[in-house]
Amino acid sequence: MEEAIRKSKVLIEALPYIQAFKGTVVLVKVGGSVMESPENLESLLVDIVFMNAVGMKVVMVHGGGKAISRALLRSGIEAEFVNGLRVTDSRSIKVVEEVIKNEVNADVIRILTRHGAKAQAVHGDEIFTVERKSAICSESGRELDWGFVGFPVKVASDVVCRKIDDGIIPVVTPLGRDHEGALHNVNADTAAAALAQEMRVNKLAFISDVPGVLMDVNDHATLLHSLHVSSVRRMREDGVIAGGMLPKLESCVEAIKAGVGKVHLVDGRMPHSLLLEIFTKQGVGTEIIADE
Repeated sequence: MEEAIRKSKVLIEALPYIQAFKGTVVLVKVGGSVMESPENLESLLVDIVFMNAVGMKVVMVHGGGKAISRALLRSGIEAEFVNGLRVTDSRSIKVVEEVIKNEVNADVIRILTRHGAKAQAVHGDEIFTVERKSAICSESGRELDWGFVGFPVKVASDVVCRKIDDGIIPVVTPLGRDHEGALHNVNADTAAAALAQEMRVNKLAFISDVPGVLMDVNDHATLLHSLHVSSVRRMREDGVIAGGMLPKLESCVEAIKAGVGKVHLVDGRMPHSLLLEIFTKQGVGTEIIADE
């Protein structure tokens, strides 16, 4: 009986959040080691099914870097990265397309469907118009070229909007096409942020293998549960935010400025962390919010 009462209290705590978020749009981006763990991925997708079942309109964008690396290795293509982004030549882009569409995306849809959701693929090359990514190396002054890697300059979100209005969970692949129609690989964080900004979603959640923003990266007790945009800028200047967290938080800030309601950074290794972040008072990750 005590266990039943405890469960009822959890449901009652979630009730006002369920009522507040019914009909709102949430974009969930998942990648990293979460995609490599069947248990973690299953837990996350069950969370998404639950959110969809209680009336939230959920869009999912996924990565698949490790699956792509394995496929490239099988094809005899050596993986090459520049500043953390995969260099993608004409041979590699064919492997990327095959894996991301027919392996990773198809597997996610199978799991969602098995748990009773209606889910459909929306391939990024149908909605993202991209330009080839390039940059100047700060050390050598030479131009960096990642090949068929692009960043979105235009997002046709209407197909995604129609699906969520019909109760379908769109599962979006991080691909795009340039103005000449050439297929490009797109960083999944960048794709998710671009789509979230275009749709002006209520919430954008990045699911990865970090707990959120830590004041001390070696101490999980220093997790910040809430962070204003101005605080992100200040922490960046003070050197508290650095490394791989910096570009992710910069994407969060840009999304907030573009009209996204809140951005959440959540550790997908914790069972049902997405539900805990959204439907409990304190949450388990870090939320990025606009300045008051």
